Amino acid sequence: MLLDATSRVQNPALRQRLMSAREAAELIPAGANVGMSGFTGAGYPKLIPQALAARISAENAAGRPFRIGLWTGASTAPELDGALARVNGVEMRLPYQSDPTSRKLINAGQMEYTDIHLSHVAQYVWFGFLGKLDVAVIEVAGILPDGRLVPSTSVGNNKTWLEQADKIILEVNSLQNPGLEGMHDIYYGTQLPPKRVPIPLVQVGDHIGEPYLHCDLSKVIAVVETHQPDRNSAFAEPDAVSQAIAGHLIEFLQHEVKLGRLGPDLLPLQSGVGNIANAVLAGLDQGPFEHLTAYTEVLQDGMLQMLKSGKLAYASATALSLSPAAAELFEREIAFFRQRIVLRPQEISNHPEVIRRLGLIAMNSMIEADIYGNVNSTHVMGSSIMNGIGGSGDFARNAYMSIFMTPSTAKGGAISCIVPMVSHVDHTEHDVQIIVTEQGLADLRGLSPKERAKLVIEKCAHPDYRPALRDYVRRAAEGAPGLHTPHLLDEAFSWHTRYLREGHM
Repeated sequence: MLLDATSRVQNPALRQRLMSAREAAELIPAGANVGMSGFTGAGYPKLIPQALAARISAENAAGRPFRIGLWTGASTAPELDGALARVNGVEMRLPYQSDPTSRKLINAGQMEYTDIHLSHVAQYVWFGFLGKLDVAVIEVAGILPDGRLVPSTSVGNNKTWLEQADKIILEVNSLQNPGLEGMHDIYYGTQLPPKRVPIPLVQVGDHIGEPYLHCDLSKVIAVVETHQPDRNSAFAEPDAVSQAIAGHLIEFLQHEVKLGRLGPDLLPLQSGVGNIANAVLAGLDQGPFEHLTAYTEVLQDGMLQMLKSGKLAYASATALSLSPAAAELFEREIAFFRQRIVLRPQEISNHPEVIRRLGLIAMNSMIEADIYGNVNSTHVMGSSIMNGIGGSGDFARNAYMSIFMTPSTAKGGAISCIVPMVSHVDHTEHDVQIIVTEQGLADLRGLSPKERAKLVIEKCAHPDYRPALRDYVRRAAEGAPGLHTPHLLDEAFSWHTRYLREGHM
């Protein structure tokens, strides 16, 4: 267990490397690839990125260009992504971001961005595909006397960063609840091809590793003590649109149980982040299903409430993503939650082999879908990144049931989220089984393209856009060169170009 409250740094050798965040930031060279902890505003270093941003700003002002490559688990918070983006300190960002300043720089062509399936990141680093990782900056909840590291509120790619980086900087956050110790399952059994062996995880609650992270202590060049909270953002209360989407989905799941394709406890749930996802989870919490489990990448408010109510028996994730109120509940009742939550590396939480084995019900959001079932979850009007694909592709391709959800319109009705052809494809029609909007639900399993188009239009499109979509399908069936997936190629993106030209589809 963690030592007394005087210090979370219990290893004598690492206590000799304690320094300020400013001093630690001085040890990161220009041009370095830096792997930082953090996943959806949880478990990211709080002080070192801000100190590094201040150093970058001073160096650039003195005429000495200074930028880094920034690798994380997923999105982080303003103290990390925002601070470094504001000083234009990032040359290459991967694998996922949600920071508005970073987004602006990426879409202006001033920051390079590689959007990667989250399950691929660790193995790409091990394969050498992304180049050398120079420095790892990792937040931990404590360092044990023997040098083992107690992970914090996210695991993400921390295991890989610690193993692969030439140098390591640890940010030890004493505000992280000591009750986190024992909540993690760090699996060290992955190997490179051709020596890979099956991952021995067959139930959501299986522990196949150990509660601690390891690192080569000789690589640790700095330890910084902090006492800073995670950045927790409040979720909006479910609105009528989100509640309608949730209602359609729960009705559908009840029908699947009635048909015998699902049991009364369903299958393990995976849920993306956001207000619609929380509305679905709130609906499940009030619904007829019992003894549910979750195998997901992020545990958010809705699942925490389901654990409290008893609807959800156990949840596996790689990170927490909680509102301030939910974070307070988690802190207050961490002993309860430690018996029902496990946090894993994202290479395990998002692993296709495990997802396929467990048979997940994957529920993710999207920006738009087309009439044939292709889904765009990353780009606005084809060329501007929003956030990234995150883990949705890991789950959609391999789940027992792949569900995508969105309101039927955006921008007050100026944009239809159901279009003739998506302006960017992240999930092809082959990976998308079910599309849900507040208008209804389209079950696309086993349907031909023309059958899918009819169902998506009638079930999911907003009534204001259905006539135009029906007209497009009718004319495509008359004039397309092939009638398997009829398209009018000179009109397929006309809705998007009209919006860009006129401000309305």
